[in-house]
Amino acid sequence: MNNLLLIAQSIISAILIILILLQQRGTALGSAFGQDSGFYGTMRGIQKKIFWATIVAGALFIILAASNLIIQ
Repeated sequence: MNNLLLIAQSIISAILIILILLQQRGTALGSAFGQDSGFYGTMRGIQKKIFWATIVAGALFIILAASNLIIQ
């Protein structure tokens, strides 16, 4: 059972890293050189789905980590 939790936690952590990297903020290189307007707008479409999937993956990661501590 412990190995299954570790494998699931590893998979969720990889998914969480990918989802965080997919989120976009700013205007790519323009914000790196000081052209950031500070206005991000509202999330729409796939950006909103990635945001909520990141929250769900983070919650799953915390639940798996806590359950791994309890079972050991």
